[in-house]
Amino acid sequence: MIDYNKILAENPVLESERLVIRPFFMDDVNEVFLYASDDQVTEYLTWSSHTDLAQTEKIVKEVFLGKPGVYAIELKAEQKCIGCIDLRLCPEHDKASFGYVLNRKYWNQGYMSEALQLILNLSFTKLQLNRVEATHFVGNEGSGRVMEKCGMKYEGKGSQEVKIKGNYYDVIRYAILKENWVSLD
Repeated sequence: MIDYNKILAENPVLESERLVIRPFFMDDVNEVFLYASDDQVTEYLTWSSHTDLAQTEKIVKEVFLGKPGVYAIELKAEQKCIGCIDLRLCPEHDKASFGYVLNRKYWNQGYMSEALQLILNLSFTKLQLNRVEATHFVGNEGSGRVMEKCGMKYEGKGSQEVKIKGNYYDVIRYAILKENWVSLD
């Protein structure tokens, strides 16, 4: 049996040309608040916009710090956190799902595709997963484009699959198999 947490612990930092994918630090709280408090950023997320810095500090401390597979997306040029990407493992099926969020200032510049490529590479080369999947809300086509750019394939629509704040939302499902993955190595 593969020890996924050990592999994640041995690979805490992933790098591309422009990004460092790394663990969160409490020093990231201000940058996290910038995107977590932006209603446009959180419109298609399962959580509401943060209303104060204390809320963000609590989330970073309780949800992000020291959690294998939860990464800050750091822009090398600015040396600051511009978003988050996390890998949610399902060991019994050799698969994972993921979620991500990015500061609006950095949208449409290829950063999220670059971060996702790093996560997919980790998933298939180090973790030896067979499948990685994700969903996005109908209306958030930008997220679907990120997945498609990374080689993920459309698998269908889930009607009223997610309930948030009393409302049901449709989702679009994408996935990629190890056999279809083109490695970065």
